[in-house]
Amino acid sequence: MQELSEVFYSFLISSCVGLLLVLIKTCYKSKCREVDVCCIKIIRDVEGEEKIDEQVREPSSPRAENNNV
Repeated sequence: MQELSEVFYSFLISSCVGLLLVLIKTCYKSKCREVDVCCIKIIRDVEGEEKIDEQVREPSSPRAENNNV
């Protein structure tokens, strides 16, 4: 019976971590400037995050550009 309990708790913890990661990814991809949840207020610089994302997506070398053509 204890093995079933261990499996259940492992599944529960990994599911919660997965859900938390999906929520964080969704929040990062959203373009909301202000978020107010309960007593927590978050104000972010969405334009700055877009610039950073564009820089990450740009190829860093001319060889990489030739491979995409």
